[in-house]
Amino acid sequence: MRRIISLSFIIAVGLLLSSCQGSENKGNLYKAGMIVEGSIEDNPWNSKGSDGLLAVKKKFKVEIEVIENVKTEEEISKAVSELVNNGVNLIFGHSSTYGESFYELSRNFKDIHFVYFNGNYYNSNLTSMTFNSNAMGFFAGMLASEMSSTNEVGIIAAYQWQPEIEGFYEGVKYQNPNTNVNMEFIYDWNDKEVAINAYQKMKAKGVDVFYPAGDAFNEDIIKQASIDNLYAIGFVTDQFKVEPNTVLTSTVQHVDQLYLLAADMFNKGKLQGQIMSFDFKDDYITLGEYSPNVPKYFQTKLNESIEHYQETGLLPNQY
Repeated sequence: MRRIISLSFIIAVGLLLSSCQGSENKGNLYKAGMIVEGSIEDNPWNSKGSDGLLAVKKKFKVEIEVIENVKTEEEISKAVSELVNNGVNLIFGHSSTYGESFYELSRNFKDIHFVYFNGNYYNSNLTSMTFNSNAMGFFAGMLASEMSSTNEVGIIAAYQWQPEIEGFYEGVKYQNPNTNVNMEFIYDWNDKEVAINAYQKMKAKGVDVFYPAGDAFNEDIIKQASIDNLYAIGFVTDQFKVEPNTVLTSTVQHVDQLYLLAADMFNKGKLQGQIMSFDFKDDYITLGEYSPNVPKYFQTKLNESIEHYQETGLLPNQY
């Protein structure tokens, strides 16, 4: 039996197909995926990674996939294989810990581009996108030193290698050489109990401004500082609204925007295997909202110092 299809039906189908094709991404990006150590609700860093991936989905009209709780080498290898089998050709590892594993896997999956954050591994199809956290720490240190009444400030960090630690120390000493810098290290990104213990030790020494440089425990420390009527500086996200009377400002890393940047470059065939660095000069690091407790004159001084750094690449102690 012959099937008779009306001309109007053919036109309608043609328009539908044309519409569908117009919504598809025309570049190199087919599908984007992300692996993360915990869950995306664990901390602000993971949440911002998820926001970045969702932005990639919206802008490029591609499917995305997330695999959570990927920590060990075996889990990383299994997750990457699963993503590749599902058609992903741009894989984000939302942690510095994925660098070495991605380096090995990138040699086997030549058609896949791997992106991770804050590491030193790279390959022809492996990119590290790193935040220059030294400057971030410096401006936080200036503010902490200015706002301390006891001349005792503290930074609670996960690991000693974090660049913001040295920056914080230098910023404190630049603003006031007489301010003492207390340091405590958790040796874990997620151990909130140890972080609170470190806070209590510092508080006993008279520390009245805290810089909790770990996004899994910083909110706990901010809330404890609020109870004790002390100050804190937010980390990774703008945490002013967590405790407006406690948070002086926040050093904000816009990692969600780096997802869009990486996806756009990859889609255009311009994403190279390299280490890419970002900070205030690129607007991928900014300061958050200021507390009204920070004097206007010092807000102006800090903003002008950041603008000068953006223009020259020099921190205030370098000119």
